[in-house]
Amino acid sequence: MEHSHQHPTPKNYTLAFGIGTTLNVVFVIVEAIFGFLSNSLALIADAGHNLGDVLALLLSWGATYLAQIKPTNTKTYGLRRGTILAAFISSLILLMTMSIVAWEALGRFTNPAEVNSMTIIVVAAIGVMINTATALLFFSSQHDDLNIKAAFIHMAADAGVSLGVVIAGGAIMFTSMLWIDPAISLVIVVVIVISTWGVFRDSFNLAMDGVPKGIDVEEVRNFILRQDGITEIHDLHVWAMSTTQVALTAHLVRDTINIDDQFLHRLSKELHERFKIIHPTIQIESGKQAHLCGQAHHDSV
Repeated sequence: MEHSHQHPTPKNYTLAFGIGTTLNVVFVIVEAIFGFLSNSLALIADAGHNLGDVLALLLSWGATYLAQIKPTNTKTYGLRRGTILAAFISSLILLMTMSIVAWEALGRFTNPAEVNSMTIIVVAAIGVMINTATALLFFSSQHDDLNIKAAFIHMAADAGVSLGVVIAGGAIMFTSMLWIDPAISLVIVVVIVISTWGVFRDSFNLAMDGVPKGIDVEEVRNFILRQDGITEIHDLHVWAMSTTQVALTAHLVRDTINIDDQFLHRLSKELHERFKIIHPTIQIESGKQAHLCGQAHHDSV
């Protein structure tokens, strides 16, 4: 029976990233200029956020390119792990940017400034359209790739934030209440932190070789133990090689140690179908005391 170690080729997002990055770079420049001209912290905050998203898009774009580079003798897994680092760094940058915006917004409550509400409305409305269009470029793949999900969340949050700025501009126009500008800025911060925290947490977990979200190791262990002839399993590890590829290694004690390619092929196929584990490495052992595996103890790594 044929047994292949070929893995799915990463999708090419070059066009999506190219369009999204170009649109957002232009918008950041426009929004920053009109934010200063209108003296609107909400616009400046949104421009800062969008700048962070441009950096996030560039990081994600670079990571998807690196993930396609073939393994070498010095990088035997290739550079696919860069997708995890990109998701982590981009979310970290965004959280740090929002802490600065929050500090500035708090200062505006004690020192309110006049703003040009019509400029705020027009510029932010353009932002809603641009950010929505960019988010849609990544919508279809955001559930399969944490790196792409980070890009999607950034853009989707931007669209919502820009809509909030439009509302703030309208509220200031009709009420002349200047505190609305920093108040909306704080709402922007809260929305972004909430939407970003999950990506930050999950990417940090993967960077530390944690078990990917959605995989229960005990369920994997019990599934393997139910396989034909398996009496014991030890040295079981599950981790992410990238934001889309999960690996597993395990030592299995089987009542027969005859070479059985069909058993390994079937087990690998079912691990992929049930748990999305695409890179399993299985070692078969007899469990005989004379040749007891050094990794058989529960506290061994």
